[in-house]
Amino acid sequence: MGNISFDIFESDKIKGVFFLKPSVSTDFRGNIWTSYVKDQINNMLPKNINFNHDKFSYSKKYVLRGIHWDNKTWKLVTCVYGEIYQVVVDCREHSRSFLVWEGVTIKAKDPLLVLIPPGIGNSYLVLSEEAVYHYKLGYKGAYFDADKQFTLKWNDPRVNIKWPIENPILSDRDR
Repeated sequence: MGNISFDIFESDKIKGVFFLKPSVSTDFRGNIWTSYVKDQINNMLPKNINFNHDKFSYSKKYVLRGIHWDNKTWKLVTCVYGEIYQVVVDCREHSRSFLVWEGVTIKAKDPLLVLIPPGIGNSYLVLSEEAVYHYKLGYKGAYFDADKQFTLKWNDPRVNIKWPIENPILSDRDR
């Protein structure tokens, strides 16, 4: 695999959430980095779970998407263009860290990936003029799309997320 590698560390707030810092090659043209290497990342998933498909989301400045989750989908997420504030929330009712959140800024120029297990809410806020967000999804069976996912209000007082802005742009679902 040459010099393709990841520094991988688990969240100290939410068990099962991992941050992956890829190696980045930079020169006068820009940079190049790898977001997924099957042998390095699939071993972090439960047996018989593989990544099934990818999605991209384009959003404008101050758009906040989420907090969404289901109880079967693993997500490997990152920002591939622009800058976002990534938030994860433990929505597993029997977890020691139930309703604990963690946030991190991700810039396309300084990549970081977040591996989010089932039961963990996923949300992000666009900080740049525009951003492209990438989801790699792993699950058994059919995909649980929006109609079968759970949503936690972005400003739920039980969670008390410290967002960098007070009035984000929201969909009807997220409002």
